[in-house]
Amino acid sequence: MASSARYASPVGELEVRGGPAGLRELGWRRSGPEAASELDGTVRLVLAQLAEYFAGQRQSFDVPLDLPRLAPARRAVLEALQTIPYGETITYGELAARSGTGLPARAIGSIMGANPVPLVIPCHRVVAGSGLGGYSGGEPGQEIATKRWLLELEGALPPTLL
Repeated sequence: MASSARYASPVGELEVRGGPAGLRELGWRRSGPEAASELDGTVRLVLAQLAEYFAGQRQSFDVPLDLPRLAPARRAVLEALQTIPYGETITYGELAARSGTGLPARAIGSIMGANPVPLVIPCHRVVAGSGLGGYSGGEPGQEIATKRWLLELEGALPPTLL
């Protein structure tokens, strides 16, 4: 049985969806009302860890993931994203190399844009060589501002962008 909840974060309203096996989706709420559901342990855990993260008390998430079947390259990129420590950034090119997929940086960006659980898998920690780069999270029209805010929270905003 799936469970879902909303979380009012400093960077917009988030929607958390989980099930008995783990977190399935985490993203910015984009549309219509949500059906009420009883919260399962996964969703409760994610909500608690989000509160700690936004309070500056948590540097990584420790929740089980229940992601859909992923193509090997996509899985490799998401796994490589999870190795970027709090407070650090890498470039799209560096992530491409870390993933071992042989994909170009542009393809890496597309995979990150489809990240089903941003924040937990920290795609905001990947920047372009010439600036922040893109970000698919955040309220519509506020995506780059959201990425900047998250990097500032973590003390990871590259000095050239301060």
